[in-house]
Amino acid sequence: MQAHFSDIGQRLAGPSGIQELMDDCGAALTTHPDMRMLGGGQPAAIPEVQELWRRRMQALLDDGSIDRALLNYDPPGGNPLFRETFAAFLKRGCGWEVTQDNIAVMPSSQSAFFLLFNLLAGQTGATRRRILFPLLPEYIGYANQALAEGQFSACLPRIVETAPHEIKYHVDFDRLRITPDIAAMCVSCPTNPTGNVLTQNEFDSLHALSEAHGIPLIIDNAYGHPFPGVIHNGFQPKWQPGMIFSVSMSKVGLPGVRTAMIVADPQIVKALSNMNAIVSLANGNLGQAILQPLLQDDTLVRLGPEIIRPFYRERSDFAKSVLASALGDRVPWALHAQEGAFFLWLWINGLPIPAKELYRRLKERKVLVIPGHYFSYGLDQDWRHPHECLRLTYSQPQHIVREGLEIIADEIIRSF
Repeated sequence: MQAHFSDIGQRLAGPSGIQELMDDCGAALTTHPDMRMLGGGQPAAIPEVQELWRRRMQALLDDGSIDRALLNYDPPGGNPLFRETFAAFLKRGCGWEVTQDNIAVMPSSQSAFFLLFNLLAGQTGATRRRILFPLLPEYIGYANQALAEGQFSACLPRIVETAPHEIKYHVDFDRLRITPDIAAMCVSCPTNPTGNVLTQNEFDSLHALSEAHGIPLIIDNAYGHPFPGVIHNGFQPKWQPGMIFSVSMSKVGLPGVRTAMIVADPQIVKALSNMNAIVSLANGNLGQAILQPLLQDDTLVRLGPEIIRPFYRERSDFAKSVLASALGDRVPWALHAQEGAFFLWLWINGLPIPAKELYRRLKERKVLVIPGHYFSYGLDQDWRHPHECLRLTYSQPQHIVREGLEIIADEIIRSF
């Protein structure tokens, strides 16, 4: 019997460049260990962080609470005690006026955003509502999540040269338009892929616009505040009613537990809980069990600034120096200012070949990167700039990063 897919089913199940990238990244970690992985977003193996999670797992075994985590269902919005503990942590450590009614636990931020985007926007009768991304390039994981055509809209950035071989993207408020069909705005901070961090003025202005138009401002904090806190300029966005914040356990070294926390108004929290009951029944309990004591004693408050952030700052500086030495002034290039997250965002101005072709050539030389065009969507016409860009990660051991970056530089120079 042949299955017949619906229009939405075909859109979700059909081939995509993102699926190819994920397959390549997965193979690099399993069947092709000789591949130099400079494309994934997985956190580095930081010894102090790994030891912390080992101790927590051992504690769960020793006191028997592992049985509670593995042998029971929690409510679809999350364990009530965990939600209460997380709300208390945010109120005490961040100054956010929240209670457990503002917290929804979800099986990964990826699934949470899928539900949010299709809860708030899409087709309702003859009316189409859209999600606006005010600052491209933006996270690759959002790109294929819409269930309706034309559900995403995006705004091009202002590109400012901040130093030799360095740029920064800014929200272009002169270009940004909040039309009546916009249901919400969404921005990751630090931005994946560029590591861009909103300025305080940009954050305040986006919030003011969202309030004026009565729509939510969604902030994805996967790499940022309050943890893992990989923000090098100290920016700490503050949740306020009407906003939706996402906080992930992945980038504190626990991507495998697939647990995220959404901070939002109670109406949004309840809707997400109801939707999660349908698509997942319940959340995984292990991530909540691991994290809860560390929220109570503020271990996570120290983990970011004392261990995780300095680690990535050092790795970032190392990768930048290798790339600068390898490229020199042979070709026109710039990196986005290193403000946060785990990536270098490389722009090769006037790259003679599309970044997708550069990706293919590098893969043949056993180096995986992510070409920039995957981070550009929601536009009415193509934008050349991301076709000249690559996202590079420096989470791998330094000898792999050095080898990979030198091969990338060599292939770029050859292309000219």
